[in-house]
Amino acid sequence: MKMVKKEKNEYCCAPLDKKLGCCKVESIISIDDRGQMVLPKEIRDKANISAGDKLAVISFEKNGTVCCLSLIKVEDFAGMVKDMLGPMMKEIIAE
Repeated sequence: MKMVKKEKNEYCCAPLDKKLGCCKVESIISIDDRGQMVLPKEIRDKANISAGDKLAVISFEKNGTVCCLSLIKVEDFAGMVKDMLGPMMKEIIAE
């Protein structure tokens, strides 16, 4: 097995699918003493996030440290899980 040398500036959460597009910095936000943050209105509007919406926090680790966090609307995340697990479960049940 050949080991591949990684580039020093390689990102931990590079897009896996070209259809997802490119990541970009939308805003810089701060976390207050209580651990709270504010998503700017412009980002909430672009992402169609409203008061009361639930977001799943997905973390990516590199070398045992969380290096990237992603927010996904729960209803979208549930659909992704269903799309991935549904076919696998049908296959398992069919066996």
